[in-house]
Amino acid sequence: MESLRELYRIGPGPSSSHSLGVRNGCKYYMNKYPDHEKYRVELYGSLALTGKGHMTDKVIEDFFGRDKVEILWKHEDREHPNTMVITSLKDGKWINEETIYSVGGGKIEVKGVRDLVDPDVFPHDHLREIIRYCDKENMDLADYVFRYDEGIEEYLETVFKQMLDVVERGLKGTGYLPGKLHLQKVAGEIYEQSLSAEDPTVRQKLEITAYAYAAMEESSSGHTVVTAPTLGSSGVVCSLVNYYYRHGVSEERLVRGLAVAGLIGNVVKTNATISGAAGGCQAEIGTACAMGCGLASYIEGLSSNQIDYAAEIGIEHNLGLTCDPVGGYVQIPCIERNGVAALRCLDAMNYARYIGGIRKNRVSFDMVVNVMKHTGKKIPVELRETSLGGLALEVKM
Repeated sequence: MESLRELYRIGPGPSSSHSLGVRNGCKYYMNKYPDHEKYRVELYGSLALTGKGHMTDKVIEDFFGRDKVEILWKHEDREHPNTMVITSLKDGKWINEETIYSVGGGKIEVKGVRDLVDPDVFPHDHLREIIRYCDKENMDLADYVFRYDEGIEEYLETVFKQMLDVVERGLKGTGYLPGKLHLQKVAGEIYEQSLSAEDPTVRQKLEITAYAYAAMEESSSGHTVVTAPTLGSSGVVCSLVNYYYRHGVSEERLVRGLAVAGLIGNVVKTNATISGAAGGCQAEIGTACAMGCGLASYIEGLSSNQIDYAAEIGIEHNLGLTCDPVGGYVQIPCIERNGVAALRCLDAMNYARYIGGIRKNRVSFDMVVNVMKHTGKKIPVELRETSLGGLALEVKM
């Protein structure tokens, strides 16, 4: 598996595949073919269908310059649902065609280019294998990450600080999110409600929800956030990090929790997909929920086997979740969905803590990752980040 640097990416919202990945694709092309007269970017599949709501055109124009780029929206299927084809104009001819795939989480692949593949740093790619190895070596899952992913602890400290900053900014946000939905920013108001709630359970749920909304409202506004594992699901882990930190958990402990969460996300990324266009929202929110389950379980002192149990719950009960953003914006149902998933993480952690002490879980995390992969292929294309079905048709703009 790759370094966690490839999972936790810091960059602009609202979408890791449609904005961050597209920017990385443009950067790759520009580095290879600089200083040409003009550039043409053809967008296919999900990039064409929901690109405008995801600010894809703005990302491309900001990168190349509005006067130097032509964007063509191609409503045709290609070999990957997030395909972009870039060419450049030189001496009156369009040349240097490159086919680039935005495969999720901001990562890109280029047709015919193998040296873009990031090197593996971990010797295992299934959670059960990792747990067996850790038991043999008398280490926990965070120790495993730090043993093999050189320098990752310092990078995760940067991720941690960025997550705190994202929520701090988001709680102060006012006005409306970009786009035609005219959706009001409400994270700050939810947080204020949490402060006045008398019931401690309600207070906790509102606080965590406020942090998830804050992160997602920042992402939806195109501001700098952290993929965890994507930008459309970036509020889940971020909300839990902020909640635990504001309730006395140390930075050091939370950085270790981020390592565990990242390991879980990496297993999904390696063996299935984290792309909503490829696997539906189960791939984004389901993975983020599993990561949050792992973080919460580690922070609460659960064993590696209990972490496996909690993460399995996070994926299993999001199986089949569709990706049907209204208007192509990462707003409805995405923002609310992050809040719901963050709360589910604590429920899953408690299931693993208490039910896991009564009987051994029959379904492993690795099993559910395989199921999620196959389920994603069965989800209709209309419900995989194309806005051709589901809520995208039912909710009128």
